[in-house]
Amino acid sequence: MLNKIKQDLQKLQNEEKAKILSRFFKTGKGQYGEGDVFLGITVPDQRKVAKKYTNINLQYLPNLLSNKIHENRLIALLILVEKFNTANEQNKKDIVNFYLKNTKYINNWDLVDLSADKILGAYLLEKDKSILYKLSKSNNLWERRIAIISTFYFIRNNKFEDTLKIAEILLNDKHDLIQKAVGWMLRELGKRNQNIEEEFLKKHYKKMPRTMLRYAIERFDENKKEFYLKK
Repeated sequence: MLNKIKQDLQKLQNEEKAKILSRFFKTGKGQYGEGDVFLGITVPDQRKVAKKYTNINLQYLPNLLSNKIHENRLIALLILVEKFNTANEQNKKDIVNFYLKNTKYINNWDLVDLSADKILGAYLLEKDKSILYKLSKSNNLWERRIAIISTFYFIRNNKFEDTLKIAEILLNDKHDLIQKAVGWMLRELGKRNQNIEEEFLKKHYKKMPRTMLRYAIERFDENKKEFYLKK
């Protein structure tokens, strides 16, 4: 089955798109995606492939998830999401444990953003969330992003406390991919309750990185944007 998945992906590869994606995901020397290899396949096309293989056993997915080809890692995560959505409680726990065991391979922002809230966030909604706080203090960039993006599921369920607490932990993070992620989650929170977002901003906006702040206030009217950007 693994070979079939890889063959399906190979059939969809596009060299021109691969070049564009390699630049977009910063695969050059010293960049955050250094060494990542792309086939040039769109996410909708990968979702179609993933849906064909949702019955694959978890034991086969490390082969895909540890692969140097970006789309192989992404297809493994998309399959995990599909499996999680139809799993019973024990199988969901197994999927979450697998996910946490393999975070070193969830190593680009799209891999995080297409999986973290849908697996980890969904599982932890009514459970102990201490693992997110541990991840938020990790030296690994992608684990920190997993921590904040996982809370997107909570936000969609109108639970904001953990987003705000993890945003505080990451407030002085130096990496722009964390700054963007935190700002994005604050913006999403603000769509549901702008007053709560502004309470957080008024407490922290003067020391927030500019990138984080700009993402957080993107939907504000011009007067409010000007107020926060004057800091």
